[in-house]
Amino acid sequence: MKHRLNPDLTTIDWKKMDDIFGKVGWSVREPEDIKASFEKSAYSIFIYNDDDEVVAFGRTVDDGRYYAMLADIVVDPDFQGEGVGSFIVETLREKLEADDYHFITLTAAPGKDDFYRAIGWKKQSSSFIWPLSEKQERQHVEPEE
Repeated sequence: MKHRLNPDLTTIDWKKMDDIFGKVGWSVREPEDIKASFEKSAYSIFIYNDDDEVVAFGRTVDDGRYYAMLADIVVDPDFQGEGVGSFIVETLREKLEADDYHFITLTAAPGKDDFYRAIGWKKQSSSFIWPLSEKQERQHVEPEE
């Protein structure tokens, strides 16, 4: 498989991207909204199969100096388990680290903690979320004791 870092976004099939979000069970997104979010990202990476179709992707969200986070790290289930997700995460992290950000974070999809721990990420003890839906509450909020 090959990858492209910060490619010409006019070459991306945004409907295909929406399809991959659906295949991994993430919320429905509009192709034009996905495109707009990637256009505002400092770094984006796309992984292609042998037919030159996008099968995985990721991006960053940042302020240009202090805080940066990885977002939308998504791998088509047909290509999971091949090191693609690790490659995306490490490539984006290395770019942000080289830019000398003070904090590099990410929000893991539910059930993916072990994946991130296995590649060296540490769970942050002081992160919080303002849940905007019952689903976010259910998936991302620790139960109160």
